[in-house]
Amino acid sequence: WGILFSHPRDFTPVCTTELGRAAKLASEFSKRNVKMIALSIDSVQDHMSWSKVWELHISNPKACRIGVAKIEGRNRKVCSIFLEHSSKSRALKVFVFGPDKKLKLSILYPATTGRNFDEILRVVDSLQLTAYKKVATPVDWKPGDSVMVVPTLPDEEAKKLFPKGVFTKDLPSGKKYLRYTPQP
Repeated sequence: WGILFSHPRDFTPVCTTELGRAAKLASEFSKRNVKMIALSIDSVQDHMSWSKVWELHISNPKACRIGVAKIEGRNRKVCSIFLEHSSKSRALKVFVFGPDKKLKLSILYPATTGRNFDEILRVVDSLQLTAYKKVATPVDWKPGDSVMVVPTLPDEEAKKLFPKGVFTKDLPSGKKYLRYTPQP
């Protein structure tokens, strides 16, 4: 699993706070086997200077490291899809990739709104759970909450697959498509 997030430039105020938060949560992402990298068009020297600033936002900077890549020359072509319009519109992008190297999530934030790395962590939990189990996560789901049984799974198979039980929400229509089970 990998997370790539772009920054229009180094030494931007919102991104400084984001990198500090991402670094603080690095161990949580690592527990989930997720590698993070931040992309900016600035030099490695600028990245190193900037890292000293955003590390002020965390209590133990040596324990919290994230990668910061430099884009230049031939690499700029490869990564331009990730940074496209970032430096012009100052957009903040997030991409989550699965182990199959396919894009699982992309989010675009305006430069005036900091990314929510707690939410990104929650989404990673959902993506990983739903990738390996026949479940979906409902609105506002958090790890440990009940999950939904995917609609393509027949009731009999769901009962076998989820020994803790499958519970259907009663709906005015009488349809039984909202099926829940404790998180496997």
